[in-house]
Amino acid sequence: MFHETWIWLPEENYPKRQTTKYSGFLERNNVESYTVAEFEREYRFDKQISYVQLRFSGDTEFQLFCNDEFLATGPVPSGGDFIGNELPRSNFYATKTTLTPHSDTLHFFARVKMMPVKICEYSKGHGGFMLTGHICFEDGSQYIFSTDSSWNCRLNGAYCSPFHYDGRIAPDPYVSAQVIPNFWNTKTAPLAIRTEREMKTDEVIVPPHSQVEQNLEFDMIYAGFLSLKVKTKGEVRMTVTCKETEEEGSKETFVFDKDGTYRGFALHSAGKLVIRAENDSDETVWIQPVFLLTHYPVKECAITTTNDKALNRVLEVCRHTLQYCRQLHHLDSPRHCEPLACTGDYYIESLMTAVSFGDMTLAEFDVVRTAELLRNNDGRMFHTTYSLLWVLMLYEVYLFAGNKVLLEECKDALLLLLQRFETYLGENGLIETPPDYMFVDWIYIDEISMHHPPKALGQSCLNLFYFGALEKAELIFRELSESEMAIRCGKQKEALKNAINSLLYDEEKGLYFEGLNTPTPEHLLGQWMPRNTEKRYYLKHSNILAACFGVCDQTTAQELIRKIMTGECEGEYQPYFAHYLLEAIERNGLRDGYTVAVLERWKVPVSDCPKGLVEGFVAPEPTYHFDHSHAWGGTPLYSLPKALLGFKVLEAGMKRLELSPSLLGLKEARVELPTPYGMVVCDMKEGQPPVITCPKEIQIVRK
Repeated sequence: MFHETWIWLPEENYPKRQTTKYSGFLERNNVESYTVAEFEREYRFDKQISYVQLRFSGDTEFQLFCNDEFLATGPVPSGGDFIGNELPRSNFYATKTTLTPHSDTLHFFARVKMMPVKICEYSKGHGGFMLTGHICFEDGSQYIFSTDSSWNCRLNGAYCSPFHYDGRIAPDPYVSAQVIPNFWNTKTAPLAIRTEREMKTDEVIVPPHSQVEQNLEFDMIYAGFLSLKVKTKGEVRMTVTCKETEEEGSKETFVFDKDGTYRGFALHSAGKLVIRAENDSDETVWIQPVFLLTHYPVKECAITTTNDKALNRVLEVCRHTLQYCRQLHHLDSPRHCEPLACTGDYYIESLMTAVSFGDMTLAEFDVVRTAELLRNNDGRMFHTTYSLLWVLMLYEVYLFAGNKVLLEECKDALLLLLQRFETYLGENGLIETPPDYMFVDWIYIDEISMHHPPKALGQSCLNLFYFGALEKAELIFRELSESEMAIRCGKQKEALKNAINSLLYDEEKGLYFEGLNTPTPEHLLGQWMPRNTEKRYYLKHSNILAACFGVCDQTTAQELIRKIMTGECEGEYQPYFAHYLLEAIERNGLRDGYTVAVLERWKVPVSDCPKGLVEGFVAPEPTYHFDHSHAWGGTPLYSLPKALLGFKVLEAGMKRLELSPSLLGLKEARVELPTPYGMVVCDMKEGQPPVITCPKEIQIVRK
C-alpha cells in the first residue's frame, strides 16, 4: 500500500510513557511503564465509499473500532519462547482486512496498551499504533491515508495497572499524536481477524451502602475479555473473578463513581464470573457484566458421532476447548497463555484442527513463526523435545494443507535444528549431551519431574523423538527434491535406530528403559538438567514412543502395546502422551482392539467437568490444580475419526486418501473429514458395508 507510519503519545507531554520491556517474562519496568493510550481520527468525504483496504498493528495490544463498530483486537503475536527474551523479537506483524462501510465517513478509534503482561505477549520496547488505508469510492476514484500527526491521542489513566481500572480518573484531553520511528517494520500476517461475540449475563444490582456477591454461570468454559457497563451516582468498588471451575481464577478490580463502561485487555478463561461489589453511595448501582467471547474464525465444523453418547460428549468437549485455544496463535489454554514454543501442545492441536475445522492457516503460520524462533537461536528452543516435534508438525501440516511453499520457507530452520542435534550425539550413537531432556510429560516419577527429567528418565524419549524428526525430515527433503539431504537423514535415522535398540532395549524384559545411568557431564548440570540417578526405569513413555515411531519391528511393537495396556509396563501418563499411544496403536494394526479402550479414560473427567477439557488425568503434585481449557489432551478429536476411517493422506493437500473404515467395536458411527475440496463423509452401521461420499476432486484408495 505505502510506507507504514507509527504514532504514539508525544514524548514532550509523556516522557515516562514511551518505552517498556520486551516480554512478559521480564520484570523490569513491571508497572511503571503500563500505559493505555487512545487514538482517534475521522475522515469525511463528499462521496460514498465502495470499500477500504486496511492494514494495522499496535504495540503491545490494541482494540480497534471503525464507525463505532468493533473491528479487531491484536496484534498477531510473534510467538516467542521461554528463552531469548532479553532482546526484542525480530518479527512483528500487521493485519490486513477489507471493509465495506456503506458511508461517506470513516471514524477510527484505537485503544492501545503498552507493556507485555502475559508470557505470550511481546513488544519492540516502545508503544505505538499504525494504520494505513486505501479507499476506493463508488465513482472509481481512490484515496490513501495513514496514521500521522493529524490523529488525536490521549492517555487513559483509568487503566492504572494490568488488572485494575479506576473510573474516577478521567482521560487526558486529546492532543496531536507524535510520529515516531518505525521500530517494527511489520510483515503482513496471513491470518483473519478474531471472531468476537458478546455473552451478556444477569444484571448485578447493588443496593445503597451494601455488599453483593453474585455468581454468573456459563454453559461452557470460554475464552474472552471482560466488559462492564456501570450505572452509579456514587463510589462502587468491584472485583470480577473469572473461574473455570472452583479454582482461585483470574481477577480484575474496579472503582467507579459515575456511569461508565469498561473493556479489558486481559484474555480470561471462564466457566463463570464471580462479581463482588461494594456500594458506598446513597443510590442503587446497576452493573451489566459482558463476556466478549473470542477465538480464531471457524469456517466449517466436521462432526464425528457414534452410538456411544459419552464418547460423543468427549469429542464435543475436545472440539469446544480447541476452538477457544485457537486465538492469534494456538494456546495451550487461555488460562496459561504460554508462548508458541510449547510445540507439543500445538502439534496435537494442529492435527485436531485438520479433522474438525479444516482450516490450517493458523497452524501453518504457527509453523512459520516457530521457524523464526529456531533461526534466531541457532536451532534451539527451550523445550528440547518440542523443537523436534516442530519437524513432525511441519510435515503433517504440509500433508493436510498441501502448501509446498511452507516446506521451502522453513528449510533453513530445519537445517539449523538438525545441525544442532548432531552436536549432541555421543560416541555410542545416542544423544548424550543435550542442554536438557525436557519435556517428557507433566507427571512425577519417584518425586522427580518428567517436565525436566534426569538422563535416566528422559534420554530414551529424546532419542525417540529425534528418530521421529529424522524420519519426517527425510520425507520433507524428498518433497523438496533435496535427495542428498534426504539420504543423509535416512542414514542418520538408521544409525540412531541401531543405537537405541542396542543400548536402550532390555531383551530379557522385552521393554525399553528410559535412559542410561551414566553420569551427566558436570558442565551441563543446572536448573533444567538434574544430576542423573542410579535407578533404571522401565516406564510406559519410552515404550509408547518406540511403538509409535517404529524403531522396532511390528511384532515387538504389538507386544509393547499389550504390556502397556495390561499394566505390565509401569508408570502413569497424561492425556498429552496418550496421543502417542493412540498413534502407536493405529500404526501397528491394533486399532480395533485398543482404540476405544484408551479413549474410555476421558469419559470420567469429561463427566466430572463437561464445560471444558481438563489438563491431565493425574495431578503431578498434591497441590496442583489442573485448568479445564487445555487442548493438548484433546487427541480423541483426531484419533477417533482417524481410527474409524483408517485414513492416510497419500498426496499432500488431501488429493489422494487411503481409507479402511472400521467400527472399532462400536455399533454405528458417522465421520466427517474436512478437505480443501469439501467434506468426506463415512456412515457405518454394524453388519452393513460403510457408505462413503467424497468430493470428485479427491481420489479414494480403499484398503
